[in-house]
Amino acid sequence: MKSATKETYLERILKVLVHIQGHLDQAMDLDALARIAHFSPYHFHRIFRGMVGESVAAHVRRLRLERAAHRLKFSDQPVTNIAFEAGYETHESFTRAFGAMFEQSPSSFREANQAIDVPSSPSRVHFDPKGDVGEFKPHEEGGNTMEVTTKTLEPKRVAFVRHVGPYSQVGDTWGKLMSWAGPRGMLGPAMTMIGLCHDDPDVTPPDKLRYDACLPVEPNAEAEGEIGIQTIEGGDYAVVMHEGPYENMGETYAKLCGQWLPNSGRELSSAPCFQVYKNDPSTTAPQDLRTEIYMRLE
Repeated sequence: MKSATKETYLERILKVLVHIQGHLDQAMDLDALARIAHFSPYHFHRIFRGMVGESVAAHVRRLRLERAAHRLKFSDQPVTNIAFEAGYETHESFTRAFGAMFEQSPSSFREANQAIDVPSSPSRVHFDPKGDVGEFKPHEEGGNTMEVTTKTLEPKRVAFVRHVGPYSQVGDTWGKLMSWAGPRGMLGPAMTMIGLCHDDPDVTPPDKLRYDACLPVEPNAEAEGEIGIQTIEGGDYAVVMHEGPYENMGETYAKLCGQWLPNSGRELSSAPCFQVYKNDPSTTAPQDLRTEIYMRLE
């Protein structure tokens, strides 16, 4: 079952890679790519990033620059046209990006009598004029294993305050929730702090990210002012411990979705993931923070 699931994930991501390779001149709509792969739009980007080893945007940007290098060598198109086709609005921005990848300017690259030497990629996928994705190698191979457990949870009723904006600015939201919880005797060492994450920060614009600061409450608790009440779904969850700064959690999510999941024999549901904070960021050094990540499984 696990082997069959892994092969299915490979086939689904391969379809996306083939589509990208053949549509480099088009804008890449993540929802459309998710449909091609038959993945939930909520989880698609993390699965792609984990399996391919780079984000969709980084993958497309690299292939367009590799195509630009090919056109510089094998066509007489002006550099400005090639820059525009690669997605750059100015010659200067294209020159900077091209130089960062190939360590020389586009004009010097065109004039040099040398083969195209593209940098290595984690997936082994490079631009091909015929649209061939070559030897796709999932990024997981040779990677470190991660300790993931599967837990079955009962539905959990929580009080919450909604934050809209960068995840790094949720402090005031937690302050509002704690000010409400304190007089009700809910604070203390046994308190469970939960962050319900509705959006992927690698995909959603920072000002549109939705995050709920949550505390478990009794079944009869009622909403009050800014304090809402909701129920976190019960069921099976994949659980992994992230150790270190919150801003690095994207790597843990990508590894969980793109490396553990294809080997697990399971699929993710479209329910929002949530985080349980095991220590206090106000008194804990960033490198010592411990956060449990929960992702709902079908």
